[in-house]
Amino acid sequence: MFVITADQVASRTSDDLVAVTLDGLNHGPLHLTMAAERTVGDELQLLVDDASTALAVTLHLTRHGRWSVGCGVGGALTPLPASIREATGTAFIAARAAIERAKKSPTRFALEHAESEARASDAEALIDLLLALRARRSMEGWQVHDLLETGLTQADAAERLGISPQAVSDRARAADLRVEYAAREPLIKMLESLDSVVVDSKGARA
Repeated sequence: MFVITADQVASRTSDDLVAVTLDGLNHGPLHLTMAAERTVGDELQLLVDDASTALAVTLHLTRHGRWSVGCGVGGALTPLPASIREATGTAFIAARAAIERAKKSPTRFALEHAESEARASDAEALIDLLLALRARRSMEGWQVHDLLETGLTQADAAERLGISPQAVSDRARAADLRVEYAAREPLIKMLESLDSVVVDSKGARA
């Protein structure tokens, strides 16, 4: 299981983003095992059971630098309650440690594993590299990224943006989109490996 806890950056000097972010997460395309909820103050938390969704949520929340994001990998006591505020397990403990470290990280991300700190550090380091790459991306690069994410081809994106296919290709290269796309699957496999043998507090495999 993956518990993701996110804490809004500079919440005392900016608008509260929790409500709109919760709406986007809970009514968006990603399948959450437990819906995202405000847990305390300007913090939200959610639970997912697959690595692909965990990475997608992490990339979504870290995109604009408005959230510190901690991901905890571990077990969750079942049956799951109706509200994540009532849920418990080693993944939740790991997520709490992760969010505290994330607040001090340059990428505002941290990953904790309930049983293996070394393996979590390896995955965190590679995710940090991807987040650093994305942080340098221009608005034009993000425009191409977002269109390609919907399944459009570069030619389709060029027509949508009113620019030449070569210009789209140049934007994609400058944005390192190919590098990001190539990195995602190995990162998902690393996260799956972290989650492959996790024991919850009662000794049951999660």
